[in-house]
Amino acid sequence: MMGCQEWPEPIIRVQALAESGINSIPERFIKPQSQRPKTESNNCVPQKQGFEDVNDVENINNINIPVIDLQDLYGEDKNLKEETMKRVSEACREWGFFQVLNHGVNHDLMKSAREVWREFFHQPIEVKEKYANSPITYEGYGSRLGIKKGAILDWSDYFFLHYMPSSLRDQEKWPALPNSLRGVIDEYGEEVVKLGGRILELMSKNLGLKEDFLMKSFGGESDIGACLRVNFYPKCPQPDLTLGLSSHSDPGGMTILLPDENVSGLQVRRGEHWITVKPVPNAFIINIGDQIQVLSNAIYKSIEHRVIVNSNKDRVSLAFFYNPRSDLLIQPAKELVTQDRPPLYPPMTFDEYRLYIRTKGPCGKSQVESLTSHK
Repeated sequence: MMGCQEWPEPIIRVQALAESGINSIPERFIKPQSQRPKTESNNCVPQKQGFEDVNDVENINNINIPVIDLQDLYGEDKNLKEETMKRVSEACREWGFFQVLNHGVNHDLMKSAREVWREFFHQPIEVKEKYANSPITYEGYGSRLGIKKGAILDWSDYFFLHYMPSSLRDQEKWPALPNSLRGVIDEYGEEVVKLGGRILELMSKNLGLKEDFLMKSFGGESDIGACLRVNFYPKCPQPDLTLGLSSHSDPGGMTILLPDENVSGLQVRRGEHWITVKPVPNAFIINIGDQIQVLSNAIYKSIEHRVIVNSNKDRVSLAFFYNPRSDLLIQPAKELVTQDRPPLYPPMTFDEYRLYIRTKGPCGKSQVESLTSHK
């Protein structure tokens, strides 16, 4: 498997650091001035691109990513169905992020999924360390992304596991405590994989492609790659100096995020400004990844996002990554390539693509932009 065997430095468990009662964060977590959330929100002037009459920060703070109710897709009313399709299309083209309601996943299951992981992160450290991960696959309990020595670290711990293809699913690598975790996550994964398939169909149709185009490009229902990263963001004594997760676009196909409904933290880049997403109860947050940007020939774009942390509350979120099979070549759909719009990206497998992320860690949109001369 790709990657190096060990982390370049001793791992710092952020939760343990936060619970030790420190009043200031170690230098390794302090971001450069330009990346600090407080600096950005106070100093940057919002661009009007994509907004109506955005004149001040207060207006920006009242904006949320699109919220789309999917129930009309499955009803009899053709007009309502078309209207919902149109809203999904606009969200994909203009935002790259949207929230979905009436998505078909049981609300109690969503709640249970959050609760079992919160319980896992509050297990004794020796229980969690049994699952400590390495950069070879990232599977297990971790606290950093990327193997660059001396990198500035993010204020978060996580647990990463493979769900699809089923040959990679190894429940022995999933936490045994709490006792219900393995069963809950197996069921949750099954439901979210189905939701991902429905969203891919919508995106394919809206691009003017056959409804199974994106699914086939990902390898088909039994061969897609799907994995879960559960993020734990401990409370932080100096949240204005660091980030829970640095700015990045997701390298995979699409992300289905179950946010913490009690604490906001996800921020989406919009023009020159960062918008804090306000989670809607029982909704998932969907976002376009780099692989769909490539397949759509940049009609749909992956969007930079990051996570801010909180001085009073911990935060848990479940990011389910819906990816192409790792050895398939991904390239712009021939139907979306014209004389006026040539292919913007060379063919590349997802394995080749994500090696960059696993080496360098999150780096804005530099990876996908480095693939094309059409910048």
